Amino acid sequence: MRSIKESLHTLFVMVILSVLLVSCSGKNAGKGASDNVNKSFPTLTSAPSAYTDPEEIIKFIAEHFWDKYLKDYSEYPTDSTMLLGVANQDVDMAMGSFATLLETRLSVKDAQQAMKVFFDRIEYEEVEDSSSEVFERLVELTKKYFYDPNSPVRNEDIYLPFVKRLSTSTVVDEDMRPAYGFDAQMCELNQYGTKAADFSFKDLKGKTRSLYSIKSDATLLFFSNPGCPACSEIIDALVARQNISSAIESGKLAVVNIYIDRDIQEWKEYAVNYPSSWISGYDHKYTIRTDTSYNVRAIPSMYILDQDKKVIMKDAPTEKVLAWLSSFTKNN
Repeated sequence: MRSIKESLHTLFVMVILSVLLVSCSGKNAGKGASDNVNKSFPTLTSAPSAYTDPEEIIKFIAEHFWDKYLKDYSEYPTDSTMLLGVANQDVDMAMGSFATLLETRLSVKDAQQAMKVFFDRIEYEEVEDSSSEVFERLVELTKKYFYDPNSPVRNEDIYLPFVKRLSTSTVVDEDMRPAYGFDAQMCELNQYGTKAADFSFKDLKGKTRSLYSIKSDATLLFFSNPGCPACSEIIDALVARQNISSAIESGKLAVVNIYIDRDIQEWKEYAVNYPSSWISGYDHKYTIRTDTSYNVRAIPSMYILDQDKKVIMKDAPTEKVLAWLSSFTKNN
């Protein structure tokens, strides 16, 4: 289950990112340093002075995020406690910073390009030395931050080019490629900027409706379960914001709250707890769980759709959804 407390982790990761961008202390960072002492993750590669556009600078930093580490630290030791001389927890935090940078500071297109560059870089390392653990361990960290359903910076659209390469790369175990291929297919569903898949559901009155039949300037598609603590936190957070309630009452915003599991009686008994201004229903055909129209890997899961039902946010973290809704209601 997910919690609004995810935001604390996101804030922590952003602080780490700022530290990496400015300075990582640099202690024991040279190749002459003792291999018995963990090295600091290196300072990031600065953009050439010719780069003046802030967006281009961030894009450059993202594409070269791992350069110094993979190049300058290649001769440092790897064991159960460290990777190329850097303590596991520090490499983990570096990946968290990388994920935050891509997810919060770049367009989807530019973030996907940075992921392609990153995969090329670690694939090259694996080709050069297949006995190294660098490829496998960075692949796991990438999945943890970009694809784990509990990650506060998860983003399937950004993870997509990476996992597609995993499904075809010859450096990946042949037996693992089909599983990565399936993940890639799931990530391809309802991508940013595409129209979300339509589906039918039955509302509290037993009326059959469809996602596309809901008319509003924006739609919050909310997959929830009865009694789910994280779902309750989100409901309370939405109800507490008067601007969101006003947008729903005016018809500018619709909240489509869908139950996708099979205990319909439990859902009906619990449904009185949902706000009456929401459109609450259940997947009466069980298509979302059985078909490949939505990749709901954990509950709760939230999507933001525009008036044409194009995806603005896909399975987005709570704090990001709330921030978008606050901006939307303020400007509408």
